[in-house]
Amino acid sequence: MDTYDAAIAGAGVIGANIALELAEAGLKVALYDAQEPGREASWASAGIISPAPESPEMIPFVPISQASAALYPAFVRRAEELSGMDVGFRKDGALDVIVDGDAGEILRTIIALYHGVGLQAKALSAEQAREMEPALTERMQAAIFREDESSVDTRAFTDATLQAARRKGVRVFACNGAKAVWKAAGRSNGLVLERERVVAKWTIVAAGCFSSRIEGAEPYAPVFPAKGQMVALRCESVEIRRVLWLGHAYLVPRNDRRIIAGSTIERTGFDRQVTAGGLRRILSEATRLAPELEKARIEETWAGLRPDSPDHLPILGPTDLPGLLIATGHFRSGMLLAPITARLIREWVTTEEVSFDWDRLSPMRFLEATKQPGA
Repeated sequence: MDTYDAAIAGAGVIGANIALELAEAGLKVALYDAQEPGREASWASAGIISPAPESPEMIPFVPISQASAALYPAFVRRAEELSGMDVGFRKDGALDVIVDGDAGEILRTIIALYHGVGLQAKALSAEQAREMEPALTERMQAAIFREDESSVDTRAFTDATLQAARRKGVRVFACNGAKAVWKAAGRSNGLVLERERVVAKWTIVAAGCFSSRIEGAEPYAPVFPAKGQMVALRCESVEIRRVLWLGHAYLVPRNDRRIIAGSTIERTGFDRQVTAGGLRRILSEATRLAPELEKARIEETWAGLRPDSPDHLPILGPTDLPGLLIATGHFRSGMLLAPITARLIREWVTTEEVSFDWDRLSPMRFLEATKQPGA
């Protein structure tokens, strides 16, 4: 029976970065996935690194998002140096495009919100925005430039991090997912896998929306899938440098000149089908942003399953079962929050103290809610 300092369930971008952090701290680490590592939500993500809140409910989430975005250059550099791979990290900022409504009022409201939470944002006229991104629609009234934002090729970053982890001694096991948390003597003792058990001082559940299917983890990680459909486009007459937003729709450029368009949010269980309706919505918004994309060819379509939580916030930290940590529920921000998640887990495992207040994200909030009167 194998024994490790840390056994991690889930080998996506979250699990991979946790594994690499722990290995660099000198721990013996094993990483387990039910399929090929990195082929779930991490593989499907657009890779937008943005701490900007998409809704008022996400405003309290901004500080941890900022902290993670600030870590990104160092995490990218480490992954590239250890793996020898380019992860397509682009630091060109983002444009939030305004087409409909009272542009002046929208600009004042959004910029005041961003400045109020410590984010940089600059109002641009339509002409200024088109100077930066000529492909943008002539229907645009104005735009907001968020210069500190970036993007990453999610598949390349996840693969590079996994390779870096292997080179640091992490053992990565494919097609051997966790079935249960192994409990013994009042604590977590490791993982029960498809074919074996492993002993670990620390057990970390980072299996995305599948975390709730791991026996013993489900009370702390009541996550569920939120499907997002995506399209990869190629159009030789269109060059986009920055992430472009129109409401909740976006275009993300890749270094290979593909343009990633997304996305939907669908509560359809574990269904991964790409649908005509989903593609229609994505392509409609993509061509509203950049009309020349009408000529683009569709190179790939796919759907991923984001791990959502009941309050749409990540689930991060220790549980009341000694030795068991949870790192899931990142919803649309898994790629953004991978560095801070990995750093905080490393800090807790090595010192049982953290440099960022993560109490709001505690897995214990769900157990406490069930104990409330009337719950």
